Amino acid sequence: MDKIFASPSRYVQGENALKRSPAYLKELGQKVLIITDEMVWKIVGATLAEDLTNQQFEVAKEIFQGESSLKEIERMTMTAKDASVEVVIGLGGGKAIDGAKAVSNQLNTKLAIFPTSASTDAPTSAISVVYSEEGHFEKYLHYQKNPDLVLLDTAVISQAPVRLLKSGIADGMATWIEAEAVLQKNGENLLGGRQSLAALAIAEKCQQVLFDSGFAAVAANEAKVVTEALDAVIEANTLLSGIGFESGGLGAAHAIHNGFSAIAGNIHQLTHGEKVAYGTLVQLFLENRPTNEIDKYIAFYQKLGLPTTLEEMYLAKATEEELLKIGELATSLSDTIQQMPFEITAKEIAAALKAVDLYVKKFANQ
Repeated sequence: MDKIFASPSRYVQGENALKRSPAYLKELGQKVLIITDEMVWKIVGATLAEDLTNQQFEVAKEIFQGESSLKEIERMTMTAKDASVEVVIGLGGGKAIDGAKAVSNQLNTKLAIFPTSASTDAPTSAISVVYSEEGHFEKYLHYQKNPDLVLLDTAVISQAPVRLLKSGIADGMATWIEAEAVLQKNGENLLGGRQSLAALAIAEKCQQVLFDSGFAAVAANEAKVVTEALDAVIEANTLLSGIGFESGGLGAAHAIHNGFSAIAGNIHQLTHGEKVAYGTLVQLFLENRPTNEIDKYIAFYQKLGLPTTLEEMYLAKATEEELLKIGELATSLSDTIQQMPFEITAKEIAAALKAVDLYVKKFANQ
């Protein structure tokens, strides 16, 4: 099996970078389609469109309807086809970005991703997560190439809700834990190849940055200012975690996140990263990590206000049947839990979901 490493062609990060985006986009094409949601359009989308128009770009927009389903992807693809676009720009959060990737892939256009928060590691990858119209996880879509341009305006991101940055930190914290599990199995990354030394180094560096600078970055975000700590964490959440998960591989934590979509309820008020945080703790339990190591992650998550109990996951009243449904979807043969170095059953996941909860309540950090 070959080692495979992937990354975006160009990554740009800096204060007021959106103002400079026309210079980078000119290398890709002049006819652009901005895919975004209503809120992001009002905050930065309309200004971006005006700046591009002033630079002789032909600009169309498409308002993303909220769920990266196959139906929504097809609807947006028709708009892009009618506009004969050369570049698709995904502007906003994770699901809008995933939709933009899918549209660009179907029409074979250039792809630019402009995140407005550092909430997930989706921007740099050649992967979209597809959900049903009801919000249930369905599958991953894999593409032949990564985005041509990923551009992050740290001034814009500093104004985003703090909860989104914390969510991105939680998502990024899973990167090295899952890549390490894939390493132990000598398994496959999300590119269908072996891990490179570069991917492993990046995944490990991601965790180090988050432990070292996470709290200071959150403080900067709360103050709505850009600092070195916030700049570092934005890069860790986006570039380091993005390359780390795709080229390093995923394990149980993200599969358990996907498993949560098997049940209905208030759990879906949580962000992607908040669900991944609990999934990460479950993976650590499944691996039977030493309790002092597990305590380090629990303390970090709790200080950030991330969920570490079933009550905080809105699962305090979940039935055994519901926990098994989570486990059954998480252990699907098509999900990344198959890259863990040992077999895991739905019953074991249900047990670990409960064990993490009880451990946190009774023993953690005492």
